[in-house]
Amino acid sequence: MGDRWKALLVLCAGSLMIILDGSIVAVALPAIDDDLGFSATGLAWVVNAYLVAFGGLLLLAGRLGDLAGRRRVLLGGVTLFTLASLACALAVDPATLVVARFLQGAGGALTTAVGLGMIVALFPAPAERARAIAVFSFTGAAGSSIGLLAGGLLTEWAGWRAIFLINLPIGAAILAGALRWVPGDRGVGLRGGLDLAGATLVTGGLMATVVAIVGTGEHGWTSPRTLAAGALGVALLGGFALRQMVAAHPLLPPRILRTPDLVAANVVQFLAVAAFFGFQFLLALELQLVLGFAPAATGLAFLPTPVMIAAISLGLAGRLIARYGGRAVLVAGLGLAVLAFLLLARLPADGRYLTDVLPAMLVFGLAGGLTLPAVTTLAMAGADPADAGLASGLVNTTQQVGGALGLAALATLAAARSDGLRDAGWVEAEALAAGYRTAFTVAAALVTAALLVALTALRRPTRPAVEQATATDRGAVAEPGAMTAPAAGVERDAVVERVG
Repeated sequence: MGDRWKALLVLCAGSLMIILDGSIVAVALPAIDDDLGFSATGLAWVVNAYLVAFGGLLLLAGRLGDLAGRRRVLLGGVTLFTLASLACALAVDPATLVVARFLQGAGGALTTAVGLGMIVALFPAPAERARAIAVFSFTGAAGSSIGLLAGGLLTEWAGWRAIFLINLPIGAAILAGALRWVPGDRGVGLRGGLDLAGATLVTGGLMATVVAIVGTGEHGWTSPRTLAAGALGVALLGGFALRQMVAAHPLLPPRILRTPDLVAANVVQFLAVAAFFGFQFLLALELQLVLGFAPAATGLAFLPTPVMIAAISLGLAGRLIARYGGRAVLVAGLGLAVLAFLLLARLPADGRYLTDVLPAMLVFGLAGGLTLPAVTTLAMAGADPADAGLASGLVNTTQQVGGALGLAALATLAAARSDGLRDAGWVEAEALAAGYRTAFTVAAALVTAALLVALTALRRPTRPAVEQATATDRGAVAEPGAMTAPAAGVERDAVVERVG
């Protein structure tokens, strides 16, 4: 195996560790609550603090990689994440754990934001890049489901603190591998400017928006607390937008939003991931609270999804994208995702795993294995080489922001529906099941919206993608492991045409 592919494995391992930790706590939340005594609202911030810090800082992290060098940012992110994991494991009260989770999210943003930009430079030829992105996307698509499995097993066998301690040896191994195999690169220098004010505005705006969405379930849509949080979120995000138009070195340069496919792919990803997070977290709760699964059994119940994602994204998605184009593969994957959510939307309170849950798991695995590699390929194809880190950060930002907002909204809808039915005299299990069915129906609507955007906003390829990939393979040759903008630029021109 060449050093480039070893470097890819290191980048995938870093991404997998980060994504695992984004979902591994879902199964452990009841145990964390019993030990540290969270309030009902506060417990949600064990998840949301991580997601908001991650999503809010990804753009800044991607830009920092362009300026200071992507390997440096990767090493700093893994180090911060690993130390914050130790702080999580040692937490003795809710506030300490939430702060440590926020720091984990910051480390995760630094680690993840530069990954796609490094892959773009490492694999300039279209066929190789398609395979590399398929492997990298697998870690994102399957990582959350694997996290549910690992979280259930670790919580049941070793306690909830083990889900954070496991990151220590993994983080150390990733640091060693990055120092050995990931090639160093030189950024343009910090004189290029960092938009710290913009990062503060977007992170604060996202946090306020999540608080507002979560607050609707506890206080109602018209309560002063919800309205104040919503107004603050709108004001901060609006301030961020204005800041980007006047800043000397904007965090999100307006020019990057003039690339139609890049914008459309990120909109598709935002809507789809908002629904996908609901699948992972809400179904994990439903299996335990309605169907009576133990934590370890819940984790095992999700296993078919990552297995299916692995089979598709690692063995088939890259070849399909090279032959038919990213748009066609994306549309097929989104259509299957709609079907998966509709299957979950009919799950009864007395449902059985083999007949009611497993079919949705398998379809969702097929959908994820096709959707995420395709949408990532389309988004990165439109990036200018000088903005590869920024585009990578934008792709990951839409994932994490979509996940945070989608999870908050779907969980709130489910809780509100269940509370209303409970007040109407429904038994607990039936009320909870109906609430989850409502959330899965809305998730299906979100993916349908993503499908419509993909059909109407993404350009069709002008000629068969396989012919373009072959032609570009003959014309684009780069040094193995080279992390240079010219090499990425040669391939970018071809891939923009290839994936359309």
